[in-house]
Amino acid sequence: MKKLGLILMLISGYIFAQNSVLDEKISSIIKDKQATVGVSVLGFEDGFKYNKNGDKKLPMLSVFKFHIACAVLDFVDKGKLSLNQKILVKKEDLLENTWSPIREKYPNGNIQLTLDEIINYTVAWSDNNGCDILLRLIGGTQTVQKFMNSKKVKDFQIKNNEEQMHKGAKFLYENYTTTNSLSLLYYNFYNNKILSKKSTDYLYNIMLKTSTGINKLKEQLPKESIAHKTGSSGKVKNLTIAENDSGIVTLPNGKHYSIVVFVNNSTEAEAVNCRMISDISKVVWDYFNK
Repeated sequence: MKKLGLILMLISGYIFAQNSVLDEKISSIIKDKQATVGVSVLGFEDGFKYNKNGDKKLPMLSVFKFHIACAVLDFVDKGKLSLNQKILVKKEDLLENTWSPIREKYPNGNIQLTLDEIINYTVAWSDNNGCDILLRLIGGTQTVQKFMNSKKVKDFQIKNNEEQMHKGAKFLYENYTTTNSLSLLYYNFYNNKILSKKSTDYLYNIMLKTSTGINKLKEQLPKESIAHKTGSSGKVKNLTIAENDSGIVTLPNGKHYSIVVFVNNSTEAEAVNCRMISDISKVVWDYFNK
C-alpha cells in the first residue's frame, strides 16, 4: 500500500508539473491583454485536465449552435424528425443584416431545404437564419435548455435566438456557458452519451467541415485535425463581447482532447483576440505531442 501511495504521489506531482508548464505558456500568451480569457482542455483517453477561468459563465455566441444541433438530432434519434424531410424556408425567414449564407444563395426564399441542409448551414457555416429555423422547428430555446438539463449539462443557459441577440448586447450575455462545461460536453458527445452513434458521427463530420474561424483554434494545427464550433460578436463600439472557438482535436497517435477558448469583454483588436486563441491552441497541441 505504501508503494502504491508513493506511485500515486509521483504521478500527481508529474501531472501538476506539466499543468504548471502549460499554464505558464498560456499565461504568457494572455499577459497584459485587456480581455477575460477562459480556457479548458480535457484529454479523452488519459483524463488530463487544465483550465484557466474555467468556471466563469461567459457568453457563447454562435457556439450555442452545437447545443441546438444536438437538441435537433435528439428529435431525429427519437423518430420525430428526419434528416431527409423538406422544410419550407420563406422569404420572411431570411432576415437581413445578419450572417446568412442561405439568404445569400436564395435571396427570395420560398424554397424547400432538407433538415440535413439546414443543419449543415447552421453548424458548418454558422448561418444565423438557419439557426432560428431549427429553433422554431423544435419549439424554441427552452427545448434546447430542457435537453441539456436532461443530459446533466451544468452551467449552461440558452434564452435568446439569433434574432433576439441582434436586438442588443445584453441579450448576448444571457446565452452562456463555462469552458469547463463545454469541454466535458464534448467528451460526453464524442463518447455517444448525448446522441446515438449515428447522430454523433453525423454532427462530428459536419464540425470537421466548419468554415468559420480559420484563424482561431485550427490555424496552426494540421488540416482536418479538429471538429469545432466558433462564435463571434464582432465589435460593439470598442468592445468585443466574445471571440470564441471550441472543439475536439484528434492527435497523430489517434487520441483526442477537447479544447475550449473563450475571449470575452475584450478591447483588443480582432486580430489580437484570434491570435490568442490560435497560440493557445498551438501550445496545447505541442503539449500533447511532446
